[in-house]
Amino acid sequence: MLETIFSPIYTSTSDITTTVYVICSLASLVLGAVIAWAAGYKSRQSKSFMLALLLIPVIVQMVIMLVNDNVGAGVAVMGAFSLVRFRSAPGSAKEIVSIFLAMATGLATAKGYLALAAVFVIVVCLIMVLSNFITVKEKDDLMRELRITIPEDLNYAHEFDDLFEKYTKQSKLMNVKTTNMGSLYKLSYQVELNSEDIVQAFIDDLRCRNGNLEISMMVPAMEERIL
Repeated sequence: MLETIFSPIYTSTSDITTTVYVICSLASLVLGAVIAWAAGYKSRQSKSFMLALLLIPVIVQMVIMLVNDNVGAGVAVMGAFSLVRFRSAPGSAKEIVSIFLAMATGLATAKGYLALAAVFVIVVCLIMVLSNFITVKEKDDLMRELRITIPEDLNYAHEFDDLFEKYTKQSKLMNVKTTNMGSLYKLSYQVELNSEDIVQAFIDDLRCRNGNLEISMMVPAMEERIL
């Protein structure tokens, strides 16, 4: 029974008819829509990225059907697809998985394995959706970029060691620069907090050491992604 369900709807290029092509294309579009929905579930995704996930399966399907049984054309297409990598900024792990899922779906539908493609997409998308309900505390959640402004006469080398030991698991001085005609120093640290609840107390204690000058604490900057 399973062998019948997961068998392709055509076996050779000579079997590709208008009906077969339309069925495969519709299956690609429907599965692409499912992938786009799963990728955007409880996530902020751009309209262009969602549209890309919708269309990638049917585009890949068309390409694979055209180069079927042609090794030379297949190698050329692989080279063309590799150039796409240099046209977009790196994405998150979820976005990369979604793109690979869309491409794998297009490959499956192009070879006529519609039932297999449907099961594959449903299982992976179900896992993607369920992952939104699982909360895992990651180390990166407690990483912060700390910037402290101090007067020039303050020896910053070990001035804050006791505070870092009290409020952080680890800290590292990343950058030092002068400002205000050399009368002030701006220190940039990368720190891992013990808890998110101690930020205010940490800043208050730092203010007592730096003469109530400017202090900022922020999540490490992430590269802007354009897909």
